[in-house]
Amino acid sequence: MAGAMAIIIDGKAAAAGLRQGLASEVRAIEAAGGPVPGLRVVIVGDHPASRTYVRTKTKVAQEIGIDGALVELPATVTTAELLAVVGELNDDPTTHGILVQLPLPAQVDAARILAAIDPAKDVDGFHPLNVGRLFASSRPSAEVLLVPCTPLGCMHLLAGVHGPGGLSGAHAVVLGRSNIVGKPMAALLLGADCTVTVAHSKTRDLAGLCRSADVLVAAVGRPRLVQGDWLKPGATVLDVGINRVEGLGLVGDVDFEAAVAVAGAITPVPGGVGPMTVASLMRNTLTAYRLQVGALA
Repeated sequence: MAGAMAIIIDGKAAAAGLRQGLASEVRAIEAAGGPVPGLRVVIVGDHPASRTYVRTKTKVAQEIGIDGALVELPATVTTAELLAVVGELNDDPTTHGILVQLPLPAQVDAARILAAIDPAKDVDGFHPLNVGRLFASSRPSAEVLLVPCTPLGCMHLLAGVHGPGGLSGAHAVVLGRSNIVGKPMAALLLGADCTVTVAHSKTRDLAGLCRSADVLVAAVGRPRLVQGDWLKPGATVLDVGINRVEGLGLVGDVDFEAAVAVAGAITPVPGGVGPMTVASLMRNTLTAYRLQVGALA
């Protein structure tokens, strides 16, 4: 594929296809007389960007047929008060998935909140038990594990490019070591038989390392960090970055215009990885439902 313009990976289309499949699963649940899968999204305060994002999540859930609803709490909520809400949702049999929107206010102990969520309802995949299951599994599977949504969406996109088993033996470089994207992404790529390198702010010769990657996942939050000459010709590039730059709007961590002439396949920003994150949340909600209610008929 080197020497030609890269394939543009259409995250919107991939997400639409995933949502369609999930809607069929929900219809099968209804036809079998099962309870409707329920997702509760907890939001604290009135941060505009967070509020828009959680509304998108509940709207997509409802479109699929999931009972999605917001649980809205004031910005002054305490750790104890939020723990009580999480406890109620843990005990509610109509709630199969719980998501607490981050970031939380400074007075709230976020680690305690995430650890309090029932691991079987942890659709963000952030509970320590689910993190441990991901890293302890030699073959992480979205059918039995709850893993963070953005890496799960990335793996869905990679499967669309490379096909079943197509990543085996590839060198994957993950830029970023966050608990939300970088670390779980590395674990999933290892499970797909990649040789994985995780790079970060202290990595030496970052550009040279990137040039060795068959698959590059950029998730550091630095606008246009990755240049076209950082890429191996024909590499698959997933740009997780979403950065708002004055005069440019939303841009990724990759210089798209330069990279598209070198890569074999690449996600745009916006319209690449982003749509897959919400669709993967719905995938996790159905997985959580299965873990609690049993396999679908």
